[in-house]
Amino acid sequence: MAEIAAELVAVERALWSGKATSVTAQTTEGEIGVLPGHEPLLGQLVHNGVVTIRTTEGDKLVAAVQGGFLSVSSEKITILADTATWAKEVNEADAEARVRDASSDEEAAKAESELRAVRRLQEK
Repeated sequence: MAEIAAELVAVERALWSGKATSVTAQTTEGEIGVLPGHEPLLGQLVHNGVVTIRTTEGDKLVAAVQGGFLSVSSEKITILADTATWAKEVNEADAEARVRDASSDEEAAKAESELRAVRRLQEK
């Protein structure tokens, strides 16, 4: 199985670093899937997007991200997010309430991305 070094880092914390078999991310150009051997690229992450990392151990890691960049080189995939929240850290009821009661479109969109991350984690 092919693998590549990958990391997910947000301004406030480093979330994960290790070996991955694939990474998907929502960019301003659309959702992109990156496998080992992918051509180098730099992409801008959308605000209120989702990133999925498939590890070499078979784990599926999903995070809601709020802007940032995806950098792919021949040796590494780096996701640099403004903020990121693991799907497993999201309280669904709280996120649904924040969507419903949000005082701004930005707050609602962030909560919606957290809910999309939870749903993506639940997919096989």
